[in-house]
Amino acid sequence: MTKHYAKQGTYENEPAILLKHGSYSAILLPKIGGNLISFRDDDRDFRFIREPEGADWPAFVNKPMVHGVPVLFPPNRYDGGTFEFDGRTYRFPVNEPETGNHIHGFVYESEWEVVSYGSTEQASAVTVRLHFDEKHSGFAYFPHRITLSQTFTLSNEGLKLHFEAVNESAEAIPFMLGFHTSVNAPFAQGSTIEDLECGIAIGERWELSGRMLPTGRKLPLSEGELLLAEGAGNPYFESLDNHYTASGNVGDNAMTIYDRRVNVRFVYEAGDAYKHWMVYNAAANGKFFCPEPQTGMVNAPNVGLPAEQTGLIRLNPGERWTAVSRMYVE
Repeated sequence: MTKHYAKQGTYENEPAILLKHGSYSAILLPKIGGNLISFRDDDRDFRFIREPEGADWPAFVNKPMVHGVPVLFPPNRYDGGTFEFDGRTYRFPVNEPETGNHIHGFVYESEWEVVSYGSTEQASAVTVRLHFDEKHSGFAYFPHRITLSQTFTLSNEGLKLHFEAVNESAEAIPFMLGFHTSVNAPFAQGSTIEDLECGIAIGERWELSGRMLPTGRKLPLSEGELLLAEGAGNPYFESLDNHYTASGNVGDNAMTIYDRRVNVRFVYEAGDAYKHWMVYNAAANGKFFCPEPQTGMVNAPNVGLPAEQTGLIRLNPGERWTAVSRMYVE
């Protein structure tokens, strides 16, 4: 029989939902951004996600951004925190003084409600939900009611994330979503960077200004970026904080890490709903990097390009948006 469970527990004394199915396990922190902060292959001691354990915990609590899979709603930077949509002007707080921008939205620190969790021989799962409404501090800046839900399902197929957003307000809203996914590279004990080949489904690089905002121009990929696009790159070949289009191959929008030493490939299928990537490697630190799938461009409402290019989504009243991502090994 498969060992499996879905249960309440703790992680660093923080309330957590613990999932187990076969060799896979996962940990979710509902009260800190609904953040999925662990995905492991326990039998082989592979840790795919950068976890905020031990000495990292205080920094994570202070700024839960480069551990786990933080939800970015909306993702990345907005020029001066200001943009217009449907004749309405939005003014987000400038929380990145060095660029004069707003960054990363309003929900990555929010408490998410645990809707349900359970386990069968087929899968272990948990659903968490956030009602973004008048009670949320971000509503002062984005005054629309929207319900966000995440369902994480652990099975022999790996870890699946089903994300859902429902516009509960009376007007259309600009919908923008991303994830600041932080992955361990290497993920196996005893492996080094030299053992790895990494791929990211990037197409072209968006030129960024000195304030880290897209100029609207696209740049050709460098040699190191081309290797990443081909699946044979080094995620630390230089310091990266770059913005890209997804390659556009349907069903192939993924990040991969192949470890030659253990002959295992970790796959993060972002899914076709996410048309752009940010790639951040913390000054080529050699331990983790962040392949960040986004539905739209950085600063999408201000770029001055058509929505087909920026990826800015118009979510009408009552409309439901869903997407599925998956992590697994092969």
